[in-house]
Amino acid sequence: MHHAEPRFSPAGDSFIEVELGNEMSFDLNVKVQALAHSIREARIDGVIELVPELASLLVSYDPDRISYDDAVMEIKSIFAQQSGEGVSEVPSRLFYVPVHYFDPWTEECVEEYRKTYPDKVPDPELLCQANGLADRAALQRMHTGTEYWVAALGFWPGLCSLMPLDPRCRMTAPKYNPPRGWTPRGTIGLGGGLTCIYPDRTPGGYQIFARTPMPSWDKDQRLSAFKDSLALFRPGDRVRFTPIGKDEYDFIGASVDEGTYQHPSIDYQVFSVARYRDWLRDLDKE
Repeated sequence: MHHAEPRFSPAGDSFIEVELGNEMSFDLNVKVQALAHSIREARIDGVIELVPELASLLVSYDPDRISYDDAVMEIKSIFAQQSGEGVSEVPSRLFYVPVHYFDPWTEECVEEYRKTYPDKVPDPELLCQANGLADRAALQRMHTGTEYWVAALGFWPGLCSLMPLDPRCRMTAPKYNPPRGWTPRGTIGLGGGLTCIYPDRTPGGYQIFARTPMPSWDKDQRLSAFKDSLALFRPGDRVRFTPIGKDEYDFIGASVDEGTYQHPSIDYQVFSVARYRDWLRDLDKE
């Protein structure tokens, strides 16, 4: 559900939570990103930073420069000036992410977890069962069959929440209960209806089934893709997963270690929200 008006609440003494709805959808996320863009463009004195999420926006502000009530009033005014559809088109980089499916590292991680929780179905098989897929090959075809929309960054620096743009490739999965104590860096996971790429070795709860040697987070900014930011992705980017084998994985990993790796991406495209919605309306969902 989309709220007719933003809902505001304090999130500490210098943060405001702005909620635009309570669903996980592309349309709502576009509205969140459009509002974040408009607030940045307005350059409100005292607003420091914006963190767009799936259905909400966290606003950091300086209470010595602007009050909570005045910041809310400014954001309400900006929202009222926007069209109901959000934006018609946005700059959108496309990243091709090389992925080794059903790799030995995530399988080791899952098997270690199952030593403590033996009833846990191995993650690829659980995903197949939950989504009516015949086998691991069908899971890989489904996962690589669409571009993904970078809806948000969060939980861990550089971790992206990815929505499939083709509804025919939409999958869902329950999260681990309890979560894992560790996840290999570069692991691909799926939880709820979202895919993520773990940017570092972290705890985790998504079902895991693949790994990429391509870094999405670099605190030392060694590679050229990180010259402007520690995190690779930005909300509004797109991701396409491309399957690779172990030899290619090792080759890419070596070039990353050497500092010569060039992230495969396209940086000159514009994503048309209107044309995407037209495509969805004409799509044969079956």
